[in-house]
Amino acid sequence: MITTNPFAQLNAQSPDIFTPGVMQTYIVLMILFVIAGTLFDVWHKKSAKYFSINTEKGKKNAKREVNSAERTGMLVKTVTSEVLTSSEFSNQKRRLSHLLTMYGFIIFVATTAIMIFAYPTVADGTPVILPLLWHLGALMLCVGGYWFWFAIRVDVAAEGKPWYKIAPRADMFILSLLATCTFALLWSFTSGMGIFLILFVASATFLFSTVIWSKFAHMFFKPAAAFEKRVIQADGSNEGLPGDFDLSSKEVHEKFPDIPTYMGDTPPDMGPGIRREPARHY
Repeated sequence: MITTNPFAQLNAQSPDIFTPGVMQTYIVLMILFVIAGTLFDVWHKKSAKYFSINTEKGKKNAKREVNSAERTGMLVKTVTSEVLTSSEFSNQKRRLSHLLTMYGFIIFVATTAIMIFAYPTVADGTPVILPLLWHLGALMLCVGGYWFWFAIRVDVAAEGKPWYKIAPRADMFILSLLATCTFALLWSFTSGMGIFLILFVASATFLFSTVIWSKFAHMFFKPAAAFEKRVIQADGSNEGLPGDFDLSSKEVHEKFPDIPTYMGDTPPDMGPGIRREPARHY
């Protein structure tokens, strides 16, 4: 079962309806939905304009120039840290949940496209590894997504929302993700039962066609924002915010003689309580 290409089986069951061309056209249409939705989101929220203005402002306030080698290093760190390992999450359970969902989605979508474009019929002889990865990706997404929805999200240290309380705009992305992979697995495990196929296609269509309203588009902006943050910290512009001073430095005390007035005689010791226990929030 899990070693069988479900799309090739679908073609074998209904060769006149689910032809390779029909399935491939559907994939292309979903890609166009994502592209159009993301571009509309950029235009509607003026994200590109924001980054452009912020970059120009940073250049004016920069105290040093960041060369191309440094930028390349920052880009690599952004990809390996914020993108590939989601290091921005302080809560390790939330981080693991996110990584399971993210990599499960990538594996699921990639293997779906490969099987439909390269091995759409039984005669094409799909390599066993592809349907195995397809099922594994869907299962990973379900584990990470349901873990988040039923355990992490309801924790008062995080959002504290009951699992049954749904915010349509905020939750449509995660719910449509879960529905897509859940119905995909049920469709495969029930040997192509029609109702699960319909629900699978409906969920996937909803997921990819609602990019302009869901959190889908944020995955494209997140790396850009993380990279920009590294650059403005390196060039000293720091978004116009005060610098990060060493409060134990004599020079800093001479520059700001009123520090003891509002921070006491040992300012570096202020606020260590926040580090006495690991973060339980996101």
